[in-house]
Amino acid sequence: MGIPIYIRIADDIKEKINSGELKPGDAIYSENALCRAYNASRMTVRRGLALLANEGYIYSIPGKGNFVQEPDHNTYTLYYNEMKNFISSVDKTKLLEVNIVLPNYKLMNSLQVNPNKKIISIRRLFFTEGEPVAYDVKYLPYYKGMPIVEKEIHYATFPEMVAKSTSLFAIKKQLVIYAQMPDEEIKKHLNIYNEQPLMVVEQKLYNREDKPIGLGITYFKADYCKLYAESYFSDINSNEKYKDEDEKN
Repeated sequence: MGIPIYIRIADDIKEKINSGELKPGDAIYSENALCRAYNASRMTVRRGLALLANEGYIYSIPGKGNFVQEPDHNTYTLYYNEMKNFISSVDKTKLLEVNIVLPNYKLMNSLQVNPNKKIISIRRLFFTEGEPVAYDVKYLPYYKGMPIVEKEIHYATFPEMVAKSTSLFAIKKQLVIYAQMPDEEIKKHLNIYNEQPLMVVEQKLYNREDKPIGLGITYFKADYCKLYAESYFSDINSNEKYKDEDEKN
């Protein structure tokens, strides 16, 4: 199966933008011109333009047309997996506790629950080559009948923990990263004997309705964790990201 025409349209315009042939503020071809150039329907052309708009390449002004967007140089894509980072990966986990608790003030605020809502607390230790490198805590709202299976949470990342109740494609994720000195409990688990700050990553998950469905906090030894981010416009992968049933033009 060949590449759908609407993806070809988007790819061709994207190539002109990436090469500098079309610059920020430039008008791109009209819908009529694209229909003629690709022998495509107006609906097909609009699908291609919608892809470009969704990826931040173009914007539309009603009655005037579509224009090349000025890229946001302050936006980066951060790659984060608590089990694997830029310099190390977890090869062993230790499940410390799975418990049902009532929320404190921070959990009530973070998960938007009332004081009587039960919360599942999951605590783990992560190891790299026998060395404890991170202390991990996850909080999930408790729902009657929702199974908590030890073997499934031992090596599960946070999104995978909630995948049974919410599609991974519907999860919105938010990260906050900061440095913090460890308390005595974390020091004990991570074998810390001096004043060593930790890198803390808070991960909050939301469902399709923007309701919080989980809070995860991972405390990393700083010398075992490095995060990586980059700024770029992603290419459209016609074979994996988009599937077109029987597009006819």
